[in-house]
Amino acid sequence: MEKKGFIDTHAHLYLSQFKEDLPNIIQRAQERGVEKVFLPNIDSCTVTDLHHLCDVYKGFCYPMMGLHPTSVKENYKKQLDVVEKLLGERDYIAIGEIGIDLYWDKTYIAEQQDAFRQQIRWAKVKGLPIVIHARDSFQEIYQVLDEEVDESLKGVFHSFTGNLEDVKKIMDYDFYIGINGIVTFKNSNLKDTVTHIPAEKLLLETDAPYLAPVPHRGKRNETAYVADTAMVIANVLNVAPDDIASLTNRNAENLFKKAFLE
Repeated sequence: MEKKGFIDTHAHLYLSQFKEDLPNIIQRAQERGVEKVFLPNIDSCTVTDLHHLCDVYKGFCYPMMGLHPTSVKENYKKQLDVVEKLLGERDYIAIGEIGIDLYWDKTYIAEQQDAFRQQIRWAKVKGLPIVIHARDSFQEIYQVLDEEVDESLKGVFHSFTGNLEDVKKIMDYDFYIGINGIVTFKNSNLKDTVTHIPAEKLLLETDAPYLAPVPHRGKRNETAYVADTAMVIANVLNVAPDDIASLTNRNAENLFKKAFLE
């Protein structure tokens, strides 16, 4: 395979954790070979900073639009109205991140399911992929997807923490799987699971500023560290890091087509 750089398919570089040194963050990422960064939205409070970052670093940072499940509260329909309005005003490469999170709070599970379902339907109308957040909620996610998936819907399970059965289920949907620094953790079973993910469905991500890979664990994560995750995956699969970059870039292009049009 030809030598290529990396694509960080999921990072939150617009958050306050990066405001003091964002140019350095971008420079370090580019020095380590990162070619593009894909930025999922969280809620209405993050839209302005997300758009600004993508405008300043156009051609490097690419926006998604969606309502994160942990931001689904009593007023979630007003938040969804913002998402719908923005989807009609600006181009985005995906709808995300969306899904269900039952780790922190189960109070709004019905609302999370409804918000997830609505955003899936917008994705199908818009012809955009979805970026799924699934934390302590794989079965609940599957319940919605089983009803909504058709040939027009594409997507990725980001920050994957599932097992072999989850891999099989996700492959039934013909979706992708995003792997980040969790695969480098000593207490993670992901190294074994990664060997069962089809190469054509594997994506790299950081989820920066969260989940920094070893040897940076416990510190603020940043996009440059996607290279560390790629190294671990390359070792697990017994291939060269350049091969991981090439195949995951091709996968990213297949899923996030709008980020590769220019």
